[in-house]
Amino acid sequence: MSERTNILARIREGLSVPAPVPGTHELHGNEHATAPAPIVPGMVMKWLPPVGATFGDQVALFAKNSFELKTDFQIFDSLGELQGALKTLAQVEGWQRIGTHRGTLNDAICPALGLPMMLTDESYATPDLEKCDAGISECESLIAQTGSVLVTTRSSGGRALSVLPPHHVVLVRREQLLPDLPSGFAALKQKYTGNFPSFMSLITGPSRTGDIERILVLGAHGPKKLTIFCV
Repeated sequence: MSERTNILARIREGLSVPAPVPGTHELHGNEHATAPAPIVPGMVMKWLPPVGATFGDQVALFAKNSFELKTDFQIFDSLGELQGALKTLAQVEGWQRIGTHRGTLNDAICPALGLPMMLTDESYATPDLEKCDAGISECESLIAQTGSVLVTTRSSGGRALSVLPPHHVVLVRREQLLPDLPSGFAALKQKYTGNFPSFMSLITGPSRTGDIERILVLGAHGPKKLTIFCV
């Protein structure tokens, strides 16, 4: 029997065993779970920090998480301040071209950079988007408890804009800061009323890996930098 045949036989054997239902991995033996494990009140709090009720509490927690995740998070009092900071960032990093999409914040901020823009709302070539120095997108919300950015295809210019350029910049309004993941999912449910986008994702810090000798490497599978400008 060849090695290829052996591998295929082991795959077939593995596929013959049903996978456990999510949330029931603590079961052992031959039990076959039919329902998720019950959620114990307070259990989530063992893993995630508490979130304060005020905007100040939540923005402070999001800023703390961003710092630990190596995300550049800044909050501004006006669109003018945000625009100035984005111009400075573009000059410091020597941006030559950006990828972006139509949106109220993007339309108000991005043209002032004076750079060639590739809009993902229109037809574009993927190799050209890869050559953009930054991908500037909007988002659905920010999650204070985890420091995550909740994006969908409809809010963030499709799937590729937040993945291909080496620097992902998110423009977001203060009212989009939410305390936790249940709040983020509830907002999606209310906004799309069952007609959900084809893609939803949580971005928690720049793309990273620690597979090799537990050394953190940024930009392993996506953008090396994540910047969040909030106004």
